[in-house]
Amino acid sequence: MAQPSASDRRQSVRTGVAWEGVHRLLESGGPVDRQARIVDVGGGTGGFAVPLAELGHTVQVIDPSPDALASLGRRARERGVADRIIGQQGDLSDLPRLVEQADLVLCHGVLEMVEDPAASVAAIADVLRPGGHLSLLVAQRHAAVVARAMAGHFQAARELLDGDPVPAPASRGGGHRFTHDEVVHLLTGAGLEPVSVQAVRVFADLVPGSLLDLEPGATAALVELERAVATRPEYLPLAAQLHVLARR
Repeated sequence: MAQPSASDRRQSVRTGVAWEGVHRLLESGGPVDRQARIVDVGGGTGGFAVPLAELGHTVQVIDPSPDALASLGRRARERGVADRIIGQQGDLSDLPRLVEQADLVLCHGVLEMVEDPAASVAAIADVLRPGGHLSLLVAQRHAAVVARAMAGHFQAARELLDGDPVPAPASRGGGHRFTHDEVVHLLTGAGLEPVSVQAVRVFADLVPGSLLDLEPGATAALVELERAVATRPEYLPLAAQLHVLARR
């Protein structure tokens, strides 16, 4: 059996907690007790969509990149799930046009780049069926301040301390950064009820990639450590990302 590549190992550390949260939700009958209708906004080449389709769900991937969608199609065919995945070019602003109703919407690493996060969350809420769920993964501000300071970018850290200094598309470092309270405010303002919050990548970005590549068992141990702190509220400010599940 082929061993996971270095890239695959690092990816498992970065996405493991969020994936397990989504998987638990589906396994518990959260969105539905049948095949779920899932929309993955910004789903790219199918890192979540393909495994979800392999579980028997139908996934509509909406992404602005035609290259990413082409890779998604190839990946879906190779894994035998092309009949359960639809790729469409678009972004959050296209949800009303492309989606009628969904049991679960994934919005991972996308909200950071929109000009009006509140309007985008409201658009997601509008396409969720009553009782449907949103899986939201966003960059967390406190950890971004620390990361900038550790890199010697002290002015950038100071500017980010109290909020985004400029609108997302022009913001240094890739867009908005959110606190836990800001995320909850966005969700409740759109009529969504947060049901769980997890800390994601508390340690992953601090561990040298060479250690994971060279030290036997290091990746598995780090994934287990990330799992152990994911639901501890004291670690939320240290997390590079927050993963929130919310119900309509």
